[in-house]
Amino acid sequence: MDALVNSLMEELNCETVFTIPIFGGIPIYESVVVTWIIMAVVIVLCILLTRNLSVEHPGRRQIILETAVNGLNNFFRDTIGENGKQYIPYLMTVAIYIGIANLIGLLGFKPPTKDMNVTAALSLMSIILIEMAGIRRKGTKGWLKSFAEPMPVVLPINILEVFIKPLSLCMRLFGNVLGSFVIMELLKMVVPAILPAVFSCYFDIFDGLIQAYVFVFLTALFVKEATE
Repeated sequence: MDALVNSLMEELNCETVFTIPIFGGIPIYESVVVTWIIMAVVIVLCILLTRNLSVEHPGRRQIILETAVNGLNNFFRDTIGENGKQYIPYLMTVAIYIGIANLIGLLGFKPPTKDMNVTAALSLMSIILIEMAGIRRKGTKGWLKSFAEPMPVVLPINILEVFIKPLSLCMRLFGNVLGSFVIMELLKMVVPAILPAVFSCYFDIFDGLIQAYVFVFLTALFVKEATE
C-alpha cells in the first residue's frame, strides 16, 4: 500500500522541466511540455494529411480523412443543434487533444490530464464558451433573464450552476484518469504481469477515449442548452 501511495504522489506531483528567467522565473511543468509535443504532432499531421488534396480524384488518404472529419462534424451537429454549429471546430479540437493526451501515457509520457491544472483550464475554456454562446444567441438582457427561468425562485440555483458546470467537467475528467491509474497500480501489485497488460487495453485506451467523448459531449449539451 505504501508503494501505491508513493506512486500516486509521484503522479500528482507536477515536475518543473525548466524555468523561463523572466518576472522572477516562470516554471514550465511537465504537463505543459507534453501539451506542446501534442500540439506539434497534431500540426505536423494536419500539414501532411492535407497535402495534395483533390476534388476530382481523391486518394485513399483523403477519403479516410474526410470520412473521419465528416463523422465528427455530423455527431456534434446532431448533439449541439443548428444554433451552435459554429462551435463544432472547438469541440472537435478539444476531443482530439484530450483523446491524444489520455493515450500518450502508452508512449511513456505522463498524460497532461493527470494534472488538475490542465483539466481546470479545459473546463474554464468550455464554460466561457458556453456562456458566450448564450450571450451571442440571446443578447445580454436575454442571457441575464434566462437565470430567472422558468421562475424567479430558481435564480440562485441557476447562478450556482454556472460555477458547478466547470467544476464537474474538471473533476470528472481528472478523477477518471487518475482513478484508472490507481486501479492499474493495484492490479500490478496483486496479479501477474500479463493481466495488467490486458486491463491496460481498457483503462489506458478505451477509458481514455471515453473520457474525451464525455467531456466534449457534455460541453456540447451545455452549449445547446445555452443557445436554445
